[in-house]
Amino acid sequence: MMTRRDALKKTALSAAAVSLVTLPETNFAQAAAPTGPFKLPPLPYALDALEPHIDAKTMEIHHGRHHQAYITNLNKAVATDAKLAGTSLDELIRHLDEVPEAVRAAVRNNGGGHYNHSLFWQTMKKGGGGVPKGALGSAIEKTFGSFEKFKTAFSDAAMKQFGSGWAWLILEEKDLKVVSSPNQDVPFVHGKYPLLGVDVWEHAYYLKYQNKRADYVSAFFNVINWDVVTSRFEKPEL
Repeated sequence: MMTRRDALKKTALSAAAVSLVTLPETNFAQAAAPTGPFKLPPLPYALDALEPHIDAKTMEIHHGRHHQAYITNLNKAVATDAKLAGTSLDELIRHLDEVPEAVRAAVRNNGGGHYNHSLFWQTMKKGGGGVPKGALGSAIEKTFGSFEKFKTAFSDAAMKQFGSGWAWLILEEKDLKVVSSPNQDVPFVHGKYPLLGVDVWEHAYYLKYQNKRADYVSAFFNVINWDVVTSRFEKPEL
């Protein structure tokens, strides 16, 4: 026979059990990632598509965590101003001087990270590499002397970029140039249109190549999507 004390004890245990079941759902809702106008673009290929040159684990972390972090922080920055939240990424970056000073650095760093990575994923593909054809191939040979000389110049820019940053093939007033930029700076902020960029932040290569940046840059040439790069060259959005 159940006593009053036993009944109270059973009721208390039942309430505790309900509390334990419902608590995680409440916490999850509170921890949901902030939303905003900018979204993580899906990769145009599988995570392991660029193997063995760029490994699947690096792609998973680089795209799903690092790129997502730039977007999350950019959304937080533009959430402070309705006008900013309604401005395209290109316009934000092109007109950084018009962004309120309080969030300008956040927009520059995280907006740049979003732009650079979005382009980076598009300019790689499974079975990429080789030598560009058509107008871009001719322009590279004319500008650098040969494709091999372009590779040397591009690799040199990537290797000489001190610390984190990017090496770029850019179009400036119809001329091809190889440049580098620090952190997440975007070339067209300075009047240059990016055609191709290689990310030389350590998170882009350290899992597979450790400190061997040269090996990573060399491997990058095996995954370049020259179709996309050529399209950007032929129809630049200056």
